[in-house]
Parts: sequence; structure tokens; C-alpha cells
Amino acid sequence: MESIDTLIIGAGVIGLAIAAELSKQQNVIVIEQNAHFGEHTSSRNSEVIHAGIYYPKNSLKAKLCVSGKNRLYPHCSSFHVPFHKIGKLIIATNNDDAEKLETIKQHANDNSVNDLRWLSATEIKRYAPEINAVAALFSPSTGIIDSHQYMLSLITQLEQNNGAYVARTRFINAKKCSNGFIVTLDCDGEIMQLNCRNLINAAGLFAQQVAQTIEGLPNSYIPALYYCRGQYFSYQGSHPFKHLIYPVPEEHGLGIHATVDLMGQLKFGPDTEFIDSLNYQTDEQQKAKFVTAIKRYWPKLNPNKLHIDYAGIRPKLQLKGQQDFVIQSHRDHGIQGLINLFGIESPGLTASLAIAEYVCCQLGE
Repeated sequence: MESIDTLIIGAGVIGLAIAAELSKQQNVIVIEQNAHFGEHTSSRNSEVIHAGIYYPKNSLKAKLCVSGKNRLYPHCSSFHVPFHKIGKLIIATNNDDAEKLETIKQHANDNSVNDLRWLSATEIKRYAPEINAVAALFSPSTGIIDSHQYMLSLITQLEQNNGAYVARTRFINAKKCSNGFIVTLDCDGEIMQLNCRNLINAAGLFAQQVAQTIEGLPNSYIPALYYCRGQYFSYQGSHPFKHLIYPVPEEHGLGIHATVDLMGQLKFGPDTEFIDSLNYQTDEQQKAKFVTAIKRYWPKLNPNKLHIDYAGIRPKLQLKGQQDFVIQSHRDHGIQGLINLFGIESPGLTASLAIAEYVCCQLGE
């Protein structure tokens, strides 16, 4: 039976970042049940590098987003990953929202994000022509990234360190043994087993399903999973957007915001809808809702140029309120060498390198 140091389940951006980091000092394999890496949450998002503004003080999201952002920009430069530190306006379209901006700025300061600044009325018009805003904050450290190229750079790191990425390989179960785990895998139809000292569950939307097949892990450590789908509409035609435009956040996300990708394509989203099963169907009927939300801050929107594009799904652990990342180690569940990651939604991409370092530290304890 083949024996390795660490097996990582899931080749999304989180699994790949952990694999790249751990491979500096260990023999690592990362497996992916699909034919390609990052087919779910990692590639169906806004591709934004977040500053770390909104999250509660001392939460994992706050700490790992800020730390991850500080690692991500240098990584992109080193590995020639396309990115643009484009900056973001957080806008208030009325006086009530303007008061919320004060709270947002305080959150940012609490999270050591000290570069937010208020824009004057003149600056708002210069930074965001045609935008309806009574007040706005500017976040210069917010950016956009090519998430596919970023994940490729992590695979490059992994393979340079003699680690392996293996697609079309499904995790079946794991049993604890004296020197780690005996893991059973379905490798493109062929059943095989291997021994690993450490087992990391970074399966994203499938993390709960994976956790249920790890022998000895009590169900009490497996949180509920709720699929929260978010749709995006793209805008076909010229537009005045030079920076990202975000309204004040909503309960389950950051609202229907405007992002510009590295090719200059303008898109809006995501909305939020809890669904019963994992599916990426889009609903053109939601266009009216998008038009209403967008026109609050961009009255000149031409609805005829707005077209349904794609949908992503967030792995929510609760139906109400803010949720934090859940990263469990033996200190939590008592199983040496096992790390479970649950609820890694936004800002997971931004935080990925910091999450990887955090997981490495958890394994070393």
C-alpha cells in the first residue's frame, strides 16, 4: 500500500493552496473527484481580492482575509498570475446607508484595514461617473484576479515540490490506523487504498459528505450545510465603471455589486437564494430584481444590455446571520492528523494562502 504524508480532498483554491504550502516540507497528494480543478465555488465567484473590511473583529474571516490579501498580491507577481489592484467604492445611496458606512469603516479599522478613505462629492463623480451616491468609501487594496491562473500557479508550486494533483478521484472513506489513516479511493473506476499520516478535508460544497465517511468522527462535529445560490448578469456594451462598486452589505452577502474583470467586462451579482439541491441553473426571470437593485446606484443602466451569465453556490452553515470559517483540528474533534474545513465561502479565495498557513500550523500542534 502506498504511504504518503498528507492527502488533501478537494482541488479547489483552498485545497490547492494547502497542498502547495504543505508540499514544501511533506509528500502531498491532492485529489479531485471532477475532471478539472476548481469547478465549483472557486471558479463561480466575483474573482475579487477582498480587503477584509466587513468581517467581525477577531473572526477567522477577518484575520485570514487580511493576511491572505497581503500574501496574494506578491504571489501573483511572483507567479505571473494576472491581477489588477483596481480599488472599490462602497457606496450609500441614501442617508440610512451613509450611517452604515460609518460602521463599515470602524469594522475595517478593527480588522487592521487602515487604508479606507472617504470620498468627497467631487471624487465620487470622478471615480464613478453616473453613480448615484450620497457618500462613499474607497478601498484601494481591493483588486481582481484570474482565479483559473491562480489555481494553476498553486498546482505548479505543488508539482515543483514533487507533490501530485490527481483528478477523477473520489474519496470513499477513511479509517483510523496506528500511523494515520487508511483511505479508500475510487480512481476513475478503480478502487484503491493508501495510507496517509494526515487527512485534510477541503471538499467545499462536499465537505460534510466527506466528513460523514471518516470513521470515528462524531456527527456533532459536522455542521449543517445550506446551498446559497448567487446569480450573475453580464452587461454587453460600453460602461463608465473604472472601479468595483459595492452597495452596503446584505445579510447573506455583499449585495448585487458591480465588478469589472481583467478584460473590462462588467458584471453584476450575486443575489442570494437558498436552494434544496446542488444545481447551477440560472433564472432569467430574476432580471427585474437585478435591474431594480442596479438602478438604485446606476440610474442610466440599459436593461436591454443586461444578460444572465452564470451562478455560483456558497456553502452556508446557517440560514441567518453572519457565519465564520470553520477549521477543525484534533483540538476540536480529538482525531490526530485530521483537518476539516467547513463553510469556506467568500473571502475564501482572498484568504486561501493564509488558510493554508493556518492549516499547516494546526497540523504542527
